[in-house]
Amino acid sequence: MNKKIFSIILFVITFNFCLHAQSDFSSPYSLFGLGQENSTYFGGYSALGNTGIASRNPFSINKANPASLSSIASNAFLYEIGLSGTYSNKKTENTSQNNFDFNVSHLAMAFEVKDYWKMSFGLLPYTKVNYEIDITKPVEGSTFYSNTNVIGTGGINEVFWGNGVKISKNLSLGVEASVLFGNITEDQLIYFGTEYASITNSSNYAGFGLNAGVQYTNYKLLGVETTIGATINLPTYLSGTSDEVGTKSFNGSDETTIVNTTDTPIDNFELPLKLGVGITSKLNNNLTASLDYKKTFRTDTYQSNSTYTYKDQEVFGLGVEYLSTKNINNFWNRVKYRAGVNYNTGYLQLSDQNIDNYSFSLGLGLPVSKSNISSMLNINYSYGKEGTINKQLIQDNYHKLSINFSLLGNWFQKQKIF
Repeated sequence: MNKKIFSIILFVITFNFCLHAQSDFSSPYSLFGLGQENSTYFGGYSALGNTGIASRNPFSINKANPASLSSIASNAFLYEIGLSGTYSNKKTENTSQNNFDFNVSHLAMAFEVKDYWKMSFGLLPYTKVNYEIDITKPVEGSTFYSNTNVIGTGGINEVFWGNGVKISKNLSLGVEASVLFGNITEDQLIYFGTEYASITNSSNYAGFGLNAGVQYTNYKLLGVETTIGATINLPTYLSGTSDEVGTKSFNGSDETTIVNTTDTPIDNFELPLKLGVGITSKLNNNLTASLDYKKTFRTDTYQSNSTYTYKDQEVFGLGVEYLSTKNINNFWNRVKYRAGVNYNTGYLQLSDQNIDNYSFSLGLGLPVSKSNISSMLNINYSYGKEGTINKQLIQDNYHKLSINFSLLGNWFQKQKIF
């Protein structure tokens, strides 16, 4: 009982911390829409090219497909917390800038309800906003310049509740409901000589999401075991309100309020339809390979203008995992070795340039005990590039390190007295 109470308290404390945490990344392209979608994956899936649609693991939470929850071991209670840090170099044709960001990336639990029914819930960012832009431009009709500093922060959070049901030996279905909510704030500070103005706009969004998945396992298709999976994220709307506060000052005088509005209704933001398919094959007792494809239909839901265009987004992921079957008393024979690649076409086109993203990743799954059934420390590293320096745009070269603690317990196992 003490273990249960401690786990619940730890979950609540971490949950609250995640809600108020800062972003673990920064990107000028998070200026658009609701920001950049979260690319954090649970366990070791970040090192597998962000795959997972067809993966099944009895001792790891896989959010890529709710149907995978049905593979969780009987009586197991899984708890996961992730940490993520990104070091990036952002450059244009003339300048460059280095950034380092670090934070808690996600929090989740999963457990058995019935032999055939497993459940999960948790918290993670759905989108992230973190940018800072300095703009200098001439003032019309004069020889002076105005300087504007724009800072954007926030994003949309996701609280999810997943369910996976095993229909038969080969077939599993899953459904996941989520509550989406968050705040995106943009601060503008405008300087002109001895005069300045400050404007803060805060947009608040809330809504619901629903996605589903299926997995089918065949033991004769490829290698020892092959699973095919598919997912669908249904389109939905986020309703919103906006608060705006603006002040100005001249020659050091007291600030004067120029605008102050609260709870102003804003247009609903439509989240698009997403489809995904994947295949994971255990080629032999040592090697497992995964291949995923995802498409997001943004063209018909996002508004474009003469400066930027939204387009349909495609993501390709490939990952391999190696686990030795030799003497398990040797620690390194119990380590899972992972590698992957990922290509994201992006959903944004600026100045006729696609803002795409490609990365490669490496990772280790380190067991924390000598048992075959053990909690795992997953260390994932990825290097990637986003954007381009063409047409005065920004290219982001980043190194990302994530550490995911996949903890295994036996909450529901009855204690033997004799």
